[in-house]
Amino acid sequence: MDDDLDPSPPSDGPGLRDLLTLGGMLLGCVISGLVAGLLLDSWLGTAPALVLAGTALGIVAAGAGFWFRVRDFLRP
Repeated sequence: MDDDLDPSPPSDGPGLRDLLTLGGMLLGCVISGLVAGLLLDSWLGTAPALVLAGTALGIVAAGAGFWFRVRDFLRP
């Protein structure tokens, strides 16, 4: 009954909080993969193999996280 009097507009997409969270998640995934690769490379002496692998893994994790968060907004 009170739904007709709701002054807030319907949400068609992500809000500012969602976008900031998404950006932080993307940045966090890539940087954590890079740092993990740097630490493992310095410990094992395999530079730059694990830096590249860690960065690639971070990018893949960021892409997967992006998809799981954004797909809810893409559904009709």
